[in-house]
Amino acid sequence: MSILLPTISTSFIVISGILVACGWYAVAKKQIDRHRKIMNWAAICATIFFLTYVSRTAFVGNTHFGGPDSLKPLYQTFLIFHIVLATVGGVMGLVTLRYAYKNNLAAHRKIGPWTSIVWFVTAITGATVYILLYLIYPGGETAGVLDVIFGR
Repeated sequence: MSILLPTISTSFIVISGILVACGWYAVAKKQIDRHRKIMNWAAICATIFFLTYVSRTAFVGNTHFGGPDSLKPLYQTFLIFHIVLATVGGVMGLVTLRYAYKNNLAAHRKIGPWTSIVWFVTAITGATVYILLYLIYPGGETAGVLDVIFGR
């Protein structure tokens, strides 16, 4: 089983999380143009992650947890938490970007820090899923996304 696509997609989500942290730092230092550029790159990296992940899911499938059966329920719970968080973070990211592009800075400033926190946790949990699936334990078979999420 190749881990090339999962490595690429995970790399982009981690890079996007790092860029969000850098963008947060830039805006705290009142470097607005730098903040804007960094956050645009963070959004591009998150989009590349999403496209890579969806393509892999559609054409290859998702990987079952290959670790011990005793850890499977904990892993499945963690995976569902990550998926919900990633979905919420993605929607929040789109809303936050829309506020920025529409120059609604009051709304952008309110939601931006929350979006960043959700995205950091999403990137960390996504990297953890990757580590558990491909580095610590051998990946299991590939299957449809719902079969993998619910352990069927």
